[in-house]
Amino acid sequence: MNLEFPQVDLPSEVLAWTDVTEDILNIYRQSSRLQACIVAICMEGTLKATINLLDYEIHPNDLITLLPGSIIQLKDKTQKVRLCFAGFSSGCVERTNLIQSIGEVYSKLIEHPVIPLSKEIASYLKDYFSLISRISCNDSFEIVPELADISLQTILTSIHLIYRKIQKTTSNSNRKKEICRKLIQLINKHYKQERHAKFYAGLLGISLQHLSTTVKAVTGKTVSETIAYVIIMDAKAKLKGSDMTIKEIAYSLNFSNASFFGKYFKRHVGMTPLQFRNQ
Repeated sequence: MNLEFPQVDLPSEVLAWTDVTEDILNIYRQSSRLQACIVAICMEGTLKATINLLDYEIHPNDLITLLPGSIIQLKDKTQKVRLCFAGFSSGCVERTNLIQSIGEVYSKLIEHPVIPLSKEIASYLKDYFSLISRISCNDSFEIVPELADISLQTILTSIHLIYRKIQKTTSNSNRKKEICRKLIQLINKHYKQERHAKFYAGLLGISLQHLSTTVKAVTGKTVSETIAYVIIMDAKAKLKGSDMTIKEIAYSLNFSNASFFGKYFKRHVGMTPLQFRNQ
């Protein structure tokens, strides 16, 4: 079962901006699941983000590719941040075979949603985003579906060419990250029923000690903390994004009662669920 994060789509088939600042990015301070496809380039500053529950630090000329279904949360910025981006709504994406367009580099993109670009390549994409921005922000110009599809296809083709040059390694470090990614996928699927690290070690076919040391080395968190992180994110989303009662949220997350859920939430967040909802 997927986490029930707030779903984020775009208000139009295509939307692009060339000057996205930290003020605009505040919408993603809360974990959200994208329905749209968003491709962005960092133009200024450094930004810390969590993408699909893994932490990334984004620098100037870094390319960020967020496919539909990606879970995104922006962390505290270290300095002034400016991005340019082009986004395509779920309706536009549904008309495009993303997997076919990205081709054999799909696994690389999933493994590395943030990659550095040369200044030259970054400038080409920035220019294209600027063109899309001029069109998408012009109220007198209607972007018909055919034009939206071509724009998305052009960007996906560019991404395919960029990622095709990335050498896929099998280093020990990458194997550790792959274990973490598989763990997070499994937690997403089973977190409401299973909260014990031993269960996930069994599904991964590795020892609990191996899983624990690997997750700690890659994420800085224990397996239990990672499981709790997913549960708390879902709880926060329900508290802020729904009218469910505390009791209903507790039961939806498979807690035996609201009291136990409240203690669990306060232990990890530092406040009660009601305090978090009302802040």
